[in-house]
Amino acid sequence: MKKINDPGKAILLFLLAALTPPAVRAQDIQRIDGSTISTASLRNNIERLLQKANVSGLCISVFNNNEPVFTQAFGLANVPLKTPLTTSTVLYGASFSKAVFGWIVMQLVQEKKIDLDKPLVAYLSKPLVDYTIPGWNRGYQQLVNDDRYKMITGRMCLNHTTGFPNWRWFEGDKKLKIKFTPGTRYSYSGEGIYLLQFVIEQITRKDYESIAQERAFKPLHMINTSYVWQPGYNNKTAVGHNSRGEPYEFFKWKEASAGGSMCTTLDDYTKFFTALMQQKLLNKPVFNEMISTQVRIRSRQQFGPNALADTNENDPIQLGYGLGFGVMHTSFGRAFFKEGHDDGWGHYSIGFPDKGIAIIMMTNNDNGESIFKELLATAIGDSFTPWYWENYIPYDQK
Repeated sequence: MKKINDPGKAILLFLLAALTPPAVRAQDIQRIDGSTISTASLRNNIERLLQKANVSGLCISVFNNNEPVFTQAFGLANVPLKTPLTTSTVLYGASFSKAVFGWIVMQLVQEKKIDLDKPLVAYLSKPLVDYTIPGWNRGYQQLVNDDRYKMITGRMCLNHTTGFPNWRWFEGDKKLKIKFTPGTRYSYSGEGIYLLQFVIEQITRKDYESIAQERAFKPLHMINTSYVWQPGYNNKTAVGHNSRGEPYEFFKWKEASAGGSMCTTLDDYTKFFTALMQQKLLNKPVFNEMISTQVRIRSRQQFGPNALADTNENDPIQLGYGLGFGVMHTSFGRAFFKEGHDDGWGHYSIGFPDKGIAIIMMTNNDNGESIFKELLATAIGDSFTPWYWENYIPYDQK
């Protein structure tokens, strides 16, 4: 190595090295099995996968020692306009919204402002079926002849055992109903999340966007994240694309939905996941409860006809749900995960808290989820994520 005789130049080079983002520093990334991959090799693999699977864009963060060591964006935010995707591009977060919500709810649990096992109707000043919610078509009058709604607790909402459908508008009659006795079976439900949001708004006397800003976005300096559309997003937003790279219309949410209205950036969501991995704002017992199995999952797949077909295929990982996150057990310790999906968007995040290793993947293309199985194995050595249950069918198996 050439010796630098100029002290000022040496200091400058040292500062430049220290300030260089991890994404562009040459280093090895630790996988959960103890093996490593270089950042250069990971970049090459990502670029290959995007090309092979025809994925418009990918944002990715990889964590070692509970902090991000590789954060980078690849591809395009808008294919027709050829706009590059960056780590500060605003993305539709889809059900990543629920992960932030779960974390916020657990803060309220820690502060004893809500008891997860107390029926939610006990927090309301009048019967649930008497409430109307302007602008949302989310009233609860359709439950008037089914008293089982009085059984539903916050725990059931966070672990998806309310008995509600995912969303009422997915039902043939577009009506809200209880499809099985609350607390008896896992069935993913945005309606359950929204009910808990509604009750928390009544408890705190604040709208959910204000709660999220106060308890998550401002403390973590997530300056480009919101559950409602912000005018400042207009010139820095990615769009979702279909499998041919054609853009979908970007829906701009005017009302906050904890189940799926959040917009964010990779930079911001990485800050949130760092807080998760470092257990910020939650004490250890509450954090451990959040990522502990509340209900075992036996279904072959999370959605579709196979959601009603039980199997033991995922018993080796003890697939289950915690409070706001999916959970599983591996030979390398516990793991908690959360996905996000909508037309044109496919996201996945998973943390291995016993290893301090995690990954966030956010894509803006219907083909995006088809690279997750291979990318998880390549980046962090994760061969445990139940890719078939998630419907992450690999691009070369379709």
